[in-house]
Amino acid sequence: MSELVEKFQSLSIQQPDTLSREQQAQAAQWDSVLKTGQFQERLDDLNVLLRDNSFILSTLKPTITDVNVFEVSLPLVKEQVFSSKDVKGTYTKYRHILRWIDYLQKLLKVSEEGQLKISYDIDLPREVIEKKKKSAEAKKGSEESQGDKKSSKKEKPPTKENENGDIKPKGKPDEETLKKLREEAKAKKAAKKAANANQQQQQQASANEKPKPSVIDFRVGFIQKAIKHPDADSLYVSTIDCGDEEGPRTVCSGLVKHFSLEAMQERYVVTVCNLKPVNMRGIKSSAMVLCGSDETKVEFVEPPAGSKAGDKVFFEGFGDEEPLKQLNPKKKLWEQLQPHFTTTEDLEVVFKDDEDKEAPVRKLTNKNGDSFKVVSLVNAQVR
Repeated sequence: MSELVEKFQSLSIQQPDTLSREQQAQAAQWDSVLKTGQFQERLDDLNVLLRDNSFILSTLKPTITDVNVFEVSLPLVKEQVFSSKDVKGTYTKYRHILRWIDYLQKLLKVSEEGQLKISYDIDLPREVIEKKKKSAEAKKGSEESQGDKKSSKKEKPPTKENENGDIKPKGKPDEETLKKLREEAKAKKAAKKAANANQQQQQQASANEKPKPSVIDFRVGFIQKAIKHPDADSLYVSTIDCGDEEGPRTVCSGLVKHFSLEAMQERYVVTVCNLKPVNMRGIKSSAMVLCGSDETKVEFVEPPAGSKAGDKVFFEGFGDEEPLKQLNPKKKLWEQLQPHFTTTEDLEVVFKDDEDKEAPVRKLTNKNGDSFKVVSLVNAQVR
């Protein structure tokens, strides 16, 4: 537990009794960002989030998530401000983060030398939220479409002939033809309305359907070698065999504070293999190492004896389903599922969902039915 977190917990700030599922997912997302060390790339996202909310979890008062993110963002933003030749531009870009930092550094009584000195005399331009503009190709296509419509209006329609081959004079159709045309138009309108209603029902059902943990590609991985990241003190860069035909993966993990470099060598771990690859301080990371953690400690999720690199790992009841090739970050599938990962009194990793009447607790297992455990953490978060 960091000094800032201890300070925050000692303050008389009433925390919300419960967080909504969306708030839990938001907290899990930022915890994952901090753990993986990919925070520099998320400063713009944080600024947009704080533009619309006083605090990260959309609460009325700061939470532990605010403090954890503040502790990492403060030195980064200080560096941005001090090294920038365009201080006004930096203030403009991160105006909402600066407001949030200033509040928290005063609340937590950060030392004078540790604080970011913010100037309120800088005249910032008015913030403009721009709408996305049409691309040049889309604009050109629209103009061509409009031109085709205009030209088609100028063209004369082809002359119609009746059954005898005689030219049919222009004029109002007879009553029987009009009746037939009205009925056809009415039928088309009803069919279109029914199709739209059916599509809306399917989209609503899909949106309301909870994702299954089977979408996540868990595998046993073997760390062949790990080194310190050359440009990030908190990251290890590991070469991990996950059973892929193309060879081992490169994985960046924010585990320097929790494991020695020796502890990262030649060991089996559980990996998440279908998160979207991310660049972490110049190195592309293509998987994540699964760990259990509480406020003070982090432990590996340990594969059972006899495990091999590439072995499929899944929660009970989902072994026959194939995971997605890659999780779509926009759908936030990982953020919805991860808060349900925890450990039991027996130190087993499980998926816990009280809404699942059939099996509210499903253990993490393999084809042999073995358990995957941590060393000592009970009721811990697993991520």
